[in-house]
Amino acid sequence: MRRRYTGPRGSIDHPASALTLRRVLAVFGLITCASLAVVAWALHSVVATWLLAVLAVIAIADLVVIQYRIGRRP
Repeated sequence: MRRRYTGPRGSIDHPASALTLRRVLAVFGLITCASLAVVAWALHSVVATWLLAVLAVIAIADLVVIQYRIGRRP
C-alpha cells in the first residue's frame, strides 16, 4: 500500500528532521574511509591508514548517535 503525499512534513515551529540524510552520508563516509584505509594499509602508508581508520570510527560514532536520536523521536 502506497502512502499518499500529504504536503510538507515540517513547519516553521517544528522542522522536518534530516536524520535520514545524515545516516546515508555517515554510511557513505564509513564505507569510503574503511575501504581507503585498507588500500592505504596495502600500500604501507601508515599515516594515511591511521587517519582513515580514525575517520571510519568517527562515522561509526555518528551512526550510533543518529540511531539514538531516531529512537527518541516521537
